[in-house]
Amino acid sequence: MNSKPRSQAGPAVASRTSAPRSHHFRGSLGRFATGVAIVTFDGATKRRGITVNSFTSVSMEPPLVLVSIARNTKAHDELAGRPFTVNILGAEQRQLAMHFAGRPGQDPAWVEGETAPRLAGVLAYFECTPWAAYDGGDHTLYLGEVADFNYRNGDALAFANSGFTTIPESQLGIEDLL
Repeated sequence: MNSKPRSQAGPAVASRTSAPRSHHFRGSLGRFATGVAIVTFDGATKRRGITVNSFTSVSMEPPLVLVSIARNTKAHDELAGRPFTVNILGAEQRQLAMHFAGRPGQDPAWVEGETAPRLAGVLAYFECTPWAAYDGGDHTLYLGEVADFNYRNGDALAFANSGFTTIPESQLGIEDLL
């Protein structure tokens, strides 16, 4: 059998050498359904919120979560080093998502959290203290250590294919198994 040695970097990948068409790349990413969340915090001069769909758990011990915030958002720079809450939205909270995505509507109801402000009536929340921030190209990856959290029953608001949808609540969640 005749085999050629490969470089340690592996075969060349076309997307590394040429920029992907941004609309097609964004559309491809949009095929992955995500939940919808709002990151809330007290800014330098006022209370802030940013609608996101880039949220994930990172660690159970210590409890860490990550949000990815675009550098071009108005509140991006103010979030650095500040406690924040990740508010997971219920299916009925689409207008709240739009409010913090730049299409303001009715003022939201706030709850004074122990660590950071949060929104009333959300499906789940994670109050966080800053853990780390990492460069992520045109985004910053903010990690927070969860100081408080809770959830309620209900369907989740989701985003896929450039639109909102609903993820129905399952009948038996893993919480009941623990």
